[in-house]
Amino acid sequence: MSPRVVLVGLPGSGKSTTGRRLAKILVLPFADSDDLVEAATGRRVREIFAESGEPAFRSAEGAAIRSAMSDFDGVLSLGGGALTVRETRDAVASSGVPVVLLEAPVPTLTARVGDGATRPLLADDPARQLALLAEQRRPAYIALATLRVDTTHRTPGQVASLIAARLHDWSVR
Repeated sequence: MSPRVVLVGLPGSGKSTTGRRLAKILVLPFADSDDLVEAATGRRVREIFAESGEPAFRSAEGAAIRSAMSDFDGVLSLGGGALTVRETRDAVASSGVPVVLLEAPVPTLTARVGDGATRPLLADDPARQLALLAEQRRPAYIALATLRVDTTHRTPGQVASLIAARLHDWSVR
């Protein structure tokens, strides 16, 4: 058993919101890697970052994702930085599960995340941080993406419907 689809993208791209809607369309469970980390550690993501740092979070995140890649049968949304860790990238790549990259330009992402107060890596200057993250993470996202969807002028429901249709087309090839 493994996820039916994995959603990746930068913060604000709509992974969690779209993932929940996609799961409803596909009649599957939904999981977000941040929620999996919190359940496994008993600590909030912000706490892990603040108390133990990003490396400790990425380690817990990687363990949660690798477990989900073998034990979870549904729509899995990954944290924006999950694919920066080689072991996590390898687990996703070797799974054969379709990976959907949700994309939007940095100004759109910035508007969506607001002041970034709830996102540890964006709290100082969301626009600048998102631009840096886009530059750093884009190659890993593109390398693993089975499908790419621009979310800029679409609602989460429209994005989920589009993904469901594309997944259907992809699976019948």
